[in-house]
Amino acid sequence: MGKARLLVVEDDPDISNMLKIYFSGLGYDVDVALRGYDALEKTRQVLPHLIILDIMLPDIDGYEVCRNLRTSTRTSHIPVIFLTQKDERSDKLQGLELGADDYITKPFDIEELKLRVQGAIRRSERESLTDPRSGLPAGRLIEEQLRRIIREDGWALMDLRISHFSAFNDVYGFVAGDDVLRFSAMLLGEIVDEYGSPNDFIGHAGGDNFIIISTGESASKIKTVIKERFNEEVQTHYNFMDREQGFIQTTNAAGEMDKSPLMEISAGVVSPKEHRFADIREITEMAAEARRQDTTTEA
Repeated sequence: MGKARLLVVEDDPDISNMLKIYFSGLGYDVDVALRGYDALEKTRQVLPHLIILDIMLPDIDGYEVCRNLRTSTRTSHIPVIFLTQKDERSDKLQGLELGADDYITKPFDIEELKLRVQGAIRRSERESLTDPRSGLPAGRLIEEQLRRIIREDGWALMDLRISHFSAFNDVYGFVAGDDVLRFSAMLLGEIVDEYGSPNDFIGHAGGDNFIIISTGESASKIKTVIKERFNEEVQTHYNFMDREQGFIQTTNAAGEMDKSPLMEISAGVVSPKEHRFADIREITEMAAEARRQDTTTEA
């Protein structure tokens, strides 16, 4: 697993810097936002595993930030811990009603905050809410989205898989492999932001497999841009020699040297426009078959 990403939303620089130093020292990847709108923008760019959120901010308050996060399909799963000077019962209830996972008042015990952060991230991973490497929704959250769309019209589901990822992982190691997964998650987010809508959903189905739920109108463009940008930009994860020769040297089951192509991404799209689906398993099976056909076409 890579570093868990924390976003600290706090306009007091002394507190935000202290939290960044402390949690960075524990191995977290910590970013800081001094304003509510900055927090929403940073969250959209790179999904954090957890947000520590102050209520009193100079632009919009933490309640509004949390409300925005919870009403967006892309960010509704992210655990939020309120950190504030407000200690009235009504303030706490308001935060919890908005979907906050926890609530700590200032002055706070840093060790207690650490334990609450660790607990919230563990619960999220244990309940299959997020993938620990990409921070994207996983497991149960993906199933919930599939059960939602099967009752609706106008959607398109995209199944994406990174070809030759296992060979890269074997040669470059799991740390480099996790970097590729995080890069992929960020790239998908950028492209969906540009060509899709805030209601589009991005999930990490496991390993090298991702899904996107968008509209029938946007899916084709999203697919095209993802394939173009991924196949070009993923090459930066290889060393110069492998990029130049266009493959990496691997060892097959017989112990013989073999050549594995550089990673590419394949994508298959299904929608209710072409087919009526009986259950969510049928959606995922047909999307996977469409993705395999995309791989065959490229080969």
